[in-house]
Amino acid sequence: MDSQIYGAHNLLSIAFLALLSITASALPANSAGQVNSNSVLVALLDSHYTELSELVEKALLLQTLEDAVTNHNISIFAPRNEALERDLDPEFKRFLLEPGNLKSLQNLLLFHMIPTRIQSSHWPVGPRKTPVLHSSLCRDAAAEMIPLHEKNGEKIVGTARVIKSDDIVRPDGVIHGIERLLVPKSVQHEFNSRRSLRATSAVIPEGAPEVDPRTHRLKKPAPAVPAGAPPVLPVYDALAPGPSLAPAPAPGPGGPHHHFDGESQVKDFIQTLLHYGGYNEMADILVNLTSLATEMGRLVSEGYVLTVLAPNDEAMAKLTTDQLSEPGAPEQIMYYHLIPEYQTEESMYNSVRRFGKVKYDTLRLPHKVVAEEADGSVKFGRGDTSAYLFDPDIYTDGRISVQGIDGVLFPLEETAAPKSAPLAKVVSKPRRGKLLELGCKMLGSVGQNHHFSTCH
Repeated sequence: MDSQIYGAHNLLSIAFLALLSITASALPANSAGQVNSNSVLVALLDSHYTELSELVEKALLLQTLEDAVTNHNISIFAPRNEALERDLDPEFKRFLLEPGNLKSLQNLLLFHMIPTRIQSSHWPVGPRKTPVLHSSLCRDAAAEMIPLHEKNGEKIVGTARVIKSDDIVRPDGVIHGIERLLVPKSVQHEFNSRRSLRATSAVIPEGAPEVDPRTHRLKKPAPAVPAGAPPVLPVYDALAPGPSLAPAPAPGPGGPHHHFDGESQVKDFIQTLLHYGGYNEMADILVNLTSLATEMGRLVSEGYVLTVLAPNDEAMAKLTTDQLSEPGAPEQIMYYHLIPEYQTEESMYNSVRRFGKVKYDTLRLPHKVVAEEADGSVKFGRGDTSAYLFDPDIYTDGRISVQGIDGVLFPLEETAAPKSAPLAKVVSKPRRGKLLELGCKMLGSVGQNHHFSTCH
């Protein structure tokens, strides 16, 4: 009894497997949306058309072609490797392989594929035979048809000669070998537009603005700059010359059309210094001892930005009378503490952490202030005249940044200059003594070698 049941179970299993195999064979080969191993797409990738297959993979067209062979047969006109490798214009090939031109590469390759099966037997034969027009898989070239005809006994597709018809035949398509590349008009137009200077968006070179060295103003009026844009005139030419040169010139290229209220911003940061405490001397120099506050307000009104390295009162008290008594000395000291950039404590610290030492331009040309990281802070200057960032971000409004430091900075050349004067005097003294000694020896030798006689 058990053996009969076991035998019946085996018969049912065999019948079920047979039914599954019959059903699977009755379904289409690619009903599940997958490409079979005998597909024309697989044959293309494994064929001797290596250049075309590599371009298909670079153009990310595998999924698109899988969908195409799933829905219908296709005919592929494959250019020979030499047509894509050596005969192709290098500039055009470079254009196709640029990442930004992926769409053009896809359109070029899809233009070589027709969504229908065309074998050599389907070709129109005879000189009087009307060319047969076919649309390609390239949607952007839908209006551009591909003609198939015969000329002098040779099969022609578009402008290319077929050198090997029915080269690869598969159930879902066929591949024909052609001698040259087929270029759709849309891709050719895109290439010509990129190569043409008229399609290149570039600024017409007009030369740098010319500055009159006598007046430090532009020789030609500059066009109005948009709000927030940097001024045309360099900040060094926009500076007012000192009292020994000439009166302060007229306002810069912005004229009365100021985008910023620099005077109010300078007043705000000076008031902030006074309320912050410990920077009264700095505020006094800017307002009373010099006219730098007015000049800074004018620069900010014209669109320039400034970073002020403000020494505290303890550092300013160390300045001697000789350092402040010379004409223009207070201005020169303050100019060395003004950086024509907008820097905060975070931006400066990140710079010195990343690059080690950073040189910042100052309004005292041509001197620069050196910054480096030291003890978790920013250190300015070198040697005895160095200063640390003591009170960061005392005032920051996007145009003016004030950073408190614990020392007064001087250019390195000024601190090293006085040491060279005594050396010149020490060298010159022994030389005069040696010359005098040599002269005495010569006179003594003359007196010994000559005898003078008197008349008797």
